[in-house]
Amino acid sequence: MPKDVVLGVDLGTSAVKVSAVDRQGNIVAQETYSYPLLQSAPGYSEQNPQEWVSGTTVAIVRLILNDHLTAEQIKGISFSGQMHGLVTLDKANKVIRPAILWNDTRATKQVQEINNQLGDDFLQVTRNRAQAGFTLPSLLWLKENETENFAKIHKIVTPKDYLRYRMTGKLQMEISDAAGTVALDVATGTWSNLVQEAFGLSATMFPEIIQSIDNVGPISDTYAEFSGLSTKTQEIGGAADNAAGAVGAAILKPNMVMSSIGTSGVVLKYEDNADIDYHGKVTFFNHAIPHKYYSMGVTLSAGYSLSWFKKTFASDLSFDEMVALAQESTIGAHGLIFTPYIVGERGDGDIRGSFIGVDGTQTRSDFVRAVLEGIIYSFKDLFAIYENTGSNFETVVAIGGGAKSALWLQIQADIFNTRVVALKNEQGPGMGAAILAAVGLGWFESVQDAANTFTSFDKTYEPNPASVAKYDEYYQIYKRIYTQTAALSHDLLALRRK
Repeated sequence: MPKDVVLGVDLGTSAVKVSAVDRQGNIVAQETYSYPLLQSAPGYSEQNPQEWVSGTTVAIVRLILNDHLTAEQIKGISFSGQMHGLVTLDKANKVIRPAILWNDTRATKQVQEINNQLGDDFLQVTRNRAQAGFTLPSLLWLKENETENFAKIHKIVTPKDYLRYRMTGKLQMEISDAAGTVALDVATGTWSNLVQEAFGLSATMFPEIIQSIDNVGPISDTYAEFSGLSTKTQEIGGAADNAAGAVGAAILKPNMVMSSIGTSGVVLKYEDNADIDYHGKVTFFNHAIPHKYYSMGVTLSAGYSLSWFKKTFASDLSFDEMVALAQESTIGAHGLIFTPYIVGERGDGDIRGSFIGVDGTQTRSDFVRAVLEGIIYSFKDLFAIYENTGSNFETVVAIGGGAKSALWLQIQADIFNTRVVALKNEQGPGMGAAILAAVGLGWFESVQDAANTFTSFDKTYEPNPASVAKYDEYYQIYKRIYTQTAALSHDLLALRRK
C-alpha cells in the first residue's frame, strides 16, 4: 500500500464514488455508495443533502476498514460534483428543504421570466442562456412558489460545496460550480449585481467564491470523529463534474475536445480566455484550471438512446454483444438514419426521435449501427458550432460509453474527420478531483503537470478518407431531418397529451 494518497470524491446524481489515488496517479482503492432520488411530482427531481454526506462517509469508512487505508495516508480530499443543484441553508446553515437537482424541469416559467426581463444582457454577463434545472431558475421558482422557505434562506450552495462545508465547517462556492448557477459574471469571476438586482436577491445569499485548487484547510474535529479521518487531512475546492471530467481526460489545450457519452452526451472544449462569444449556442463556464474556461454542448439522449434501444429491442443481449452487432452493418446502416431526440432537446423540449429510411431488408444490426451513428451525428452538430467560430481540433478524447468500443471510436473519427483517442484508465470526474487534490496539496505546480502524470492515452483512431466522405453524405441528410419532422413531432405529442 502506498504511503500517501488523495481521495477524489465523484458526487453523482445516483451514487458517490470515492477513489484513492497515489502520487503516480494509480487508483489503489475505490468505494461507491448509492442514494435515492426524490420525485414527488412529474418533472421534479430532488435529493436530501444528508444522503451525500452519509454516502461519502460510508465510502471513506469502507476505504479504511475494507481496503486498509490508514487515516494518516489520506493527505487530501477534493471533489467532482453534480452541477446546478440548489441547496438552501438557513442562518444556522441547516438545510431548509431537499435540494432541487440539475434534471428538474419545474422552472420553465422562471426561465422565460429571466429571458423577458434581462434578454441579451443576461447572456452577456453570465455567458449562458437560462435553462430549467440551472440553479438560478430553481431559486426563482422557490421565491414564487415556496415563499416561507425562500424567506428562510441565508446562503445557497451547490451539492459538492455543501459536502465540503460539512467536512470543514467552511461555507464557500467553487468557481466552476458558481458559473453553473448562472448568477455569476463569468468574465470577472464575481457574483453578478445585475442578476441580484433584477430578481431581488440579496448579495449575502451568495457565498465566498474559491478556486478549484484552493486549499480550504483541514477537515473539522467533528467530521474526523464521524469518518475516522485525521484532522491533518486537507480539503481542496474541487470542481463541477464536467470541469473535473475535462481535467481527468487531460483536455488542457484549445486544440483538444472531449466527446463524452453517458446518459446524455457532452462535447467539451477548453477555452484560454473569456473573449470568444458563442451567442448562447453552447454553455460557457469558468474552468477548474484557474483563470481558464470551458465551453460545452449537450445532446440529452446520447447513451440513453442506446440503453433504450437495448431494453426495448435487444434485451436478450449484453451491452457489448449489442454494440458488436453494428459490425455486421455498414457505413450509413444500409440507408437508415436515427435522430436521438427521444426525450427532446434543450432547444426544443417537444422534438422527438425517429428512424428514417426503414425498409424490409434491414436487420437489427442496421438499427444498432444507426443508433451509434445518430448519436455521433448529433455531436457533429455541436462541432459545427465551434467550427463556425474558427475553432480547429487536432484531437478528440473519447470517454464514457463511446470509448468502450473500437468500432464506435472509429465511427467517431470518421464522422468528426479528426483523430480520436481513448484513455488507458478512464476514471473521468473522480480522477479530475484527485488531480485537483494533488495540486492543492502542492504535489504538482499546476493542473497540467498533474494531469500529465495521472492520465495517459491509449490507441489513436485516424479518420479514413473514404469513410469520411460517405459519412458526410449521410450527415447532410441527417441535418435536414429536424426541420422536416419537428412539426410532426409537436403534433404527435400534442395529440398524445390530450
